[in-house]
Amino acid sequence: MSNVESLVSEWLPLPDVAELLNVSITKVHGLLDERAVVAVRVGERNIRSIPALFIQDGHVVDSLKGTIAVLGDAGYTDEELIVWLFTPDESLRGRPVDALREGRKTEIRRRAQSLAW
Repeated sequence: MSNVESLVSEWLPLPDVAELLNVSITKVHGLLDERAVVAVRVGERNIRSIPALFIQDGHVVDSLKGTIAVLGDAGYTDEELIVWLFTPDESLRGRPVDALREGRKTEIRRRAQSLAW
């Protein structure tokens, strides 16, 4: 099991994401193309999946897309940025993904931007 698989407790294969968001699988691929979410291949069957915590109340977490962009600009791969989002940080009292879900995007973006320097 890779580091990313051990950090994320629940993964959603793309068809499940489509169902949760009540959209077509084509729309989910569009979300991936526009980097509103990122997916990695996980599990025995190596299926493209996204962390379940990227979905909140039937929508993609609002501040995720901008945070993905900042981390991508810092040179992070999709797998590395998921690891960063799901790694506990004592100074945050939790994980960056939890802070985003709580609406604390400014703090997370500031930290993500500092990684580029």
